[in-house]
Amino acid sequence: MNKKINIVDLGKMDYRSAWGLQKKFQERVLNRLEEDTLFLVEHEPVYTLGKNADRRNLLEAANSGVSIYDVERGGDITYHGPGQLVGYPILNLNNYKKNIAWFMRTLELILIQTLSTFKIVATQKEGLTGVWVDGKKIGAQGVRITRWVTMHGFSLNVNTNLKYFDNIIPCGIVDCEVTSMKELLGASQNMDLIKKEIVKVFCDTFISSSTINRAI
Repeated sequence: MNKKINIVDLGKMDYRSAWGLQKKFQERVLNRLEEDTLFLVEHEPVYTLGKNADRRNLLEAANSGVSIYDVERGGDITYHGPGQLVGYPILNLNNYKKNIAWFMRTLELILIQTLSTFKIVATQKEGLTGVWVDGKKIGAQGVRITRWVTMHGFSLNVNTNLKYFDNIIPCGIVDCEVTSMKELLGASQNMDLIKKEIVKVFCDTFISSSTINRAI
């Protein structure tokens, strides 16, 4: 098992640039030119559709002026934007466990454990991906795996403007309500604290030491 995962905080970066970085980095991990790495980032408003997404789930997003990207991850449509923490783990699962379902559930559990630190009780929901609080979705997962090297990953609504979700059918789930840490706790949250807890739980989960390439 790998004992080291690098952590890179990209700060705020537009989606297209981060997507391109992921693809190049995944190729380098495939060729063993880079170590396993977790990228953390916030994006400007953007809607993304997974490879099997139904474009009818765009609803008003198509006329919203927000950029839309068709990407190679699994899952349907989702929103990324300011106040939402996005994590892109680019990991070689040969170092851990070659099981897609295990990896997806592990990403969910990382968010659940992180939220518990802030006194939020979140759960998984049978038959659906994501992380839920009282029936509302607070975290999403969608990945692409090439020869057991991952890309894309998870998002957590921290201080997210939830109105952007009104323009879509989130994750293709009709009547899917969304929430955020800000909404649940009644105040804006410190993103740096959320990042630090995510990093701790992520590294503990994958039994590794981390090298932080940018202070968070």
